Amino acid sequence: MDRAQKEKVVEELGQIFESSGVVVVAHYEGMTVAEMQDLRAKMREVDGSVRVAKNRLAKIALEGQPCASIADYLTGMTVLSYSEDPVAAAKVVVDYAKENDKLQILGGSMGEDALDVAGVKAVAAMPSREELIASIVGCIGAPASNIAGAIGAPASNIASILSTIEEKAA
Repeated sequence: MDRAQKEKVVEELGQIFESSGVVVVAHYEGMTVAEMQDLRAKMREVDGSVRVAKNRLAKIALEGQPCASIADYLTGMTVLSYSEDPVAAAKVVVDYAKENDKLQILGGSMGEDALDVAGVKAVAAMPSREELIASIVGCIGAPASNIAGAIGAPASNIASILSTIEEKAA
């Protein structure tokens, strides 16, 4: 890899560290190509990505970044998993690590906050952005449906009373 390519990789990694909601660092020693492709596919499903980069270049890219503290995790065969959603990448990596013991979570970062293994697992246990939006919409929609039901109830009661009277008269 020549100098220009290295500079390009450092720039790409810098953008990843700057724009990602969460970055998870893990060892992937012993994983097959198929297993890595499976991890990448699962990460793509949640709009996340997986990146293998030289630790030295990643450490250079981390200089001056808010998440610079994760540089300590960059030793050995490391893989970076990241997503804009602050929970998605952590969920995928934690779930995948349960299935495949070759993937060992080292830690990560969420914005300026450094995360250890327990921190990554805690982030993974949080609801995702979509789940939060769905629960908020449900909370907002529930009172409206209750009001609609209350408004419609008297009319349906009157209609059932009238139909009962009509049946008795016939």
